[in-house]
Amino acid sequence: MKYGLLAVLWLFIVLAFRTVRSDLFGSRTPARVPSVATAPRTPAPVPGKQPRRRSQARRLVVTEGSLAGTTIGLSDAVVTLGRADDSTLVLTDDYASTRHARLMPGEGTWVLEDLGSTNGTYLSGAKVVRPTPVPVGQQIRIGKTVLELRR
Repeated sequence: MKYGLLAVLWLFIVLAFRTVRSDLFGSRTPARVPSVATAPRTPAPVPGKQPRRRSQARRLVVTEGSLAGTTIGLSDAVVTLGRADDSTLVLTDDYASTRHARLMPGEGTWVLEDLGSTNGTYLSGAKVVRPTPVPVGQQIRIGKTVLELRR
């Protein structure tokens, strides 16, 4: 009985340590490189036809928080948000996770996805629980940081 309790106590300590470590430093995920067979193919542009713009939003603007006034130009690349040094926008917010959320270009809009953050990601006051399209001008809240997509 005494040894069982001791084993459970050590298991709890190890799990708590792993949780704190992954929150501070992020989890290790190997980079995925698409193989030739699975690489997506981009169709050739049709002459005389204008390519459709991915989104009307051209920039991501921080409107509240310690980074207020920061602007990021948007392209067709995924925008990562969090405290990790390799994030596109490194948040200095105590309520942000290491890898908190990401914005991905979709068909004519940007899509917001929470990456399993501790405190959640909110779009116009509603918690984001699945990838959600983000209209231009709607507030994205991560902790005390508020962001908006703008034209």
